[in-house]
Amino acid sequence: MPLPTEERVSRLVAGLVERRGFDLEGVTVAGGRSGQAKVTIVVDRDAATDLDTVAELSTDLSGLLDEAGDFGEAAYLLEVTTPGVERPLDAERHWRRARGRKARITLRPGAPHPEPGVGSRFEARIGALSGDSVALVLGGRRNPHRVTVPLAEIAEAVVQVEFNAPGAAELELAGGVAAGRPDPRTESATPLPDDDPSSASSATEPQTEGIVE
Repeated sequence: MPLPTEERVSRLVAGLVERRGFDLEGVTVAGGRSGQAKVTIVVDRDAATDLDTVAELSTDLSGLLDEAGDFGEAAYLLEVTTPGVERPLDAERHWRRARGRKARITLRPGAPHPEPGVGSRFEARIGALSGDSVALVLGGRRNPHRVTVPLAEIAEAVVQVEFNAPGAAELELAGGVAAGRPDPRTESATPLPDDDPSSASSATEPQTEGIVE
């Protein structure tokens, strides 16, 4: 039987995800026919999220999808995960949760540059939101200073992997790391998803897997 669409799965799981206190950030459905189908559900919330919480949500979502019957008798892999590094910042809640992280910023054509010498594409540490603008910390460890950019002038922003710990002054200007978010001062410089100690999987049918950043 054909796989359910991503829109169908999103509608099925959205209510349960919301009741558990999460935002539904994305759903992908892949595979089928020649191979096992894989359903990936990305969730996030303001509060810290541990593996047990994601595993419980994964179990509940698996039961919900089984009850709906959209996959028939076919086995499928269900992966419930939080957004990882290199996540796009598409909504105000994304900016709020990314405070303290470094991001690659691309301004919209014609938007004024934040300061002389900085072009339309640059890296900055994300600060606090204020109305419809966000504070950005430029200058890195050596010369940290804060500018303010309207969100409407930002075309794209993507959280970056950090290979060096940020300076104390940078984080102070950013307002610290958002509550419940990973601290870039303590993260591994080369995170490998397959080696994430906070990930777990089970081999039931349907299979479920919970991964936390």
